[in-house]
Amino acid sequence: LYSNTTASYNSAIGYQALYSNTTGPDNTATGYSALYSNTTGSSNTANGYEALYNSTTGNYNSAFGRQTLYTNTTGASNTASGYRALFANTTGSYNTASGHLSLSSNTTGTYNTAVGNSSLKSNTTGVANSALGSSSLTANTTGLQNTAIGDYALTTNTTGSYNTALGQGALKLNTTASYNTAIGNDSLYSNTTGYSNTAIGSDSLEANTTGYGNTATGTGSLQVNTTGYHNTATSVASLYANTTGYYNTATGYVALYKNTTGDSNTAIGTS
Repeated sequence: LYSNTTASYNSAIGYQALYSNTTGPDNTATGYSALYSNTTGSSNTANGYEALYNSTTGNYNSAFGRQTLYTNTTGASNTASGYRALFANTTGSYNTASGHLSLSSNTTGTYNTAVGNSSLKSNTTGVANSALGSSSLTANTTGLQNTAIGDYALTTNTTGSYNTALGQGALKLNTTASYNTAIGNDSLYSNTTGYSNTAIGSDSLEANTTGYGNTATGTGSLQVNTTGYHNTATSVASLYANTTGYYNTATGYVALYKNTTGDSNTAIGTS
């Protein structure tokens, strides 16, 4: 509190904590150079080495851990817990990061939630993303309104938006595709640019890369599909071997199991 002039209700514990504060009230800084640059910002809490170091006028931020919210300047209402969580944030607000390097590259992105080591690590300006699990959405940069729950869910997604991945490895390799839903371990695992797919069940649509408009419900349904589109498989292992076939419908255990490139087929009942 070296520079404090008229500010009130501040607490500073540690060398150069709240060093530049002049009129900002209701701040708490614990640790070496915590909230060092704060001047007029209020109601901030910084606990850790250089936590909220560059924050000047930001308000209602909470930082727990070494260099958490380090670059923050005017961003408000952020919560960061873990080594360098929200490290690069400058003006982004209403973000929550918990875990080693979670949201560490975020600059102006808002309303993001990252829980888990390296979750949303590369996010810069992406908005309203939710990542729960180690390395979930770790490569996301500008993609928005994605939800990833599970370790490595949507790991390589960069600009894809409006995707939902629930399960370990779900939509793991997705990059720019949008409007996909994957529920189950490794569902839509290999998808890169395929869009508007729905996969429910472990390994469903696992090999899909660019196929679009597919619906797979059941473990292993449409598992081998790569570029086929507008297929519907609603039972375990239905349309399992389909690769490039399109406009197929399979309802029933292993229905159309061996179909590879055939199109416009309908199979109802157990094969």
